[in-house]
Amino acid sequence: MGSNSPGTTPSNSTPHAADAAKAGVENKEEKKNGKVDPTIFGLAAGFIVLFVTATIIFPDQAASGLGNISDWLLTNLNWLFVGGVSTAFLFLVFLFVSGYGRMRLGQDGERPEHSTPSWFAMLFAGGLGSVLMFWGVAEPLNHMTNVPMQDAEPGSIPAIREAIGFTMFHFGLHMWVIFALPGLGMGYFIYKRNLPPRLSSIFSPILGGAIYKWPGKVIDALSIVGTVFGIAVSVGLGVLQINSGMAKVFGAPTVAWMQIAIIVVIVGASCLSVAAGLEKGIKLLSNINVVMAAGLMLFVLAVGPTLFLLRGTLDSVSIYAEWLPKLMFWSDSMEVNPGWQGMWTVFYFAWTICWSPFMGMFAARISRGRTVREFIGGVLVAPTLFTIIWFAIFGFAGVHIEREDPGSLTNPVVHEGDTAFALFGFLDYFPLSTFTSIFALIVVAIFFVTSIDSAALINDMFAAGEEDKTPTYYRVGWAIAIGAVAGAILVMSPDAGITALQETVIIIGFPFFLVFFVMMYSLIRGMSDDMQYRPEPSTREWGKADSAEKLEMYESKPAPGYDEEGNELPRFEYDEEGNLIIPGNVRIEGDLGVVGEVKDDPQEKS
Repeated sequence: MGSNSPGTTPSNSTPHAADAAKAGVENKEEKKNGKVDPTIFGLAAGFIVLFVTATIIFPDQAASGLGNISDWLLTNLNWLFVGGVSTAFLFLVFLFVSGYGRMRLGQDGERPEHSTPSWFAMLFAGGLGSVLMFWGVAEPLNHMTNVPMQDAEPGSIPAIREAIGFTMFHFGLHMWVIFALPGLGMGYFIYKRNLPPRLSSIFSPILGGAIYKWPGKVIDALSIVGTVFGIAVSVGLGVLQINSGMAKVFGAPTVAWMQIAIIVVIVGASCLSVAAGLEKGIKLLSNINVVMAAGLMLFVLAVGPTLFLLRGTLDSVSIYAEWLPKLMFWSDSMEVNPGWQGMWTVFYFAWTICWSPFMGMFAARISRGRTVREFIGGVLVAPTLFTIIWFAIFGFAGVHIEREDPGSLTNPVVHEGDTAFALFGFLDYFPLSTFTSIFALIVVAIFFVTSIDSAALINDMFAAGEEDKTPTYYRVGWAIAIGAVAGAILVMSPDAGITALQETVIIIGFPFFLVFFVMMYSLIRGMSDDMQYRPEPSTREWGKADSAEKLEMYESKPAPGYDEEGNELPRFEYDEEGNLIIPGNVRIEGDLGVVGEVKDDPQEKS
């Protein structure tokens, strides 16, 4: 793990992230006396306590062990990570275009809880996080200097295009595929089959009732551990960024005790947010933060080389479209740049996989009532579009500064390995640099507060099998656990910093990554079992339209199943006993044969 490897991870907290945990709580005054499952809680909490204790008591041995395991995974299984995520992408594309796309994340005919504009806005917000703040400038600079495929002169136009292509590959569709797959599974089985809000519910077609026994409990404990470590690594890396920013702006020391102090403050704020409740806590902070982040982006666009950045945004779309097919199954088999893919692509995928149950649950919650096709299209496309815009503006602005003043950013960020310096060094080239640097620090800090708060809520849901039913101290405990893991990793290797965090998340993410393959099979099996054969769709019947009047008459006819105003007519359904229920009047043209008695009272039983 070199110094040019990623320096932080996303903390995709959203203005509606609390909805993932709120999940339809109707009576806010109801006493919260729910209980967590002791097996799930014990497995997850026990592993976390064991890890924290071992890393503090035996830091050198823990660091060595994690390094060896991580190096083996990166050397031997990088192809599996890249190929597996791309396979999941193709799987979702298949569901999108197939008949499965018409099925709903809910009961047949159920309408979405959120309007389409509001839903898209929440998905756009889901693309925001500390990764955008940290890597918007730093990632393109790294890749244009250390060219991934080693096929272009560093800093050249081809190198810049390759840098943008890889950046979009890391944070575009593939990142959201990792969130969408468990999100689709949870949304389907929780809202279609009314199973508990747990990751294990996805595996009910395979495990059956065993989802309530030890196999399901192990899966749920794994989802909690993954979320804790994924967010903890994000917090740990973000703390390094905050510490670097504080050193630049206020002259604060960049030492371990300062980083631990930052973690304590962030976790403390998260606990206060938990205690404040869903509406006053997460949503308020998240709404403020999204507006602040968007304001910073617009500031860079307006004050920077605006025309260059607008052109760069359009270029980014075409560059991404060009590079996506090349990178989907590229594993550097010729080792043109040994170790590069492990330090970047595999790390990002492993980290995202770790806390995909958390983001997946959020996406599922706000998508209840949507069709599978709507869910896949929205979750993949909406955040990706925002990501392209963000990285285009910050990335091309950083490239412009570097080309105007060579070495001003690449020397500290790439050659010296101070990736946390990127954003603050970048802002030095804009007016009001001290103010904007403080502003950026606040944005990053709030992202982490809301991320920890939201993750604590989701973990509590997974442990209890109910939504927002347990006492507050359970969620406070999960928030503290996230901070404890982040602090333990930094204490374990105070000089390694980024590398130690990377090694941890790669190892934790691997077993959950293997579960992804089983998840795809279970989802398609469950949907196949639930879906009846769909006949050829009904369409409007047209006669001979040999005049303007007839053409207008046929065009004005409603489609089958809709009235003249375009409203959907009631559809027939089946009751629990298999009886066909037809709402409204029935007109029969032709003979009608009846086997059995005709009853005046349709509810009367024989």
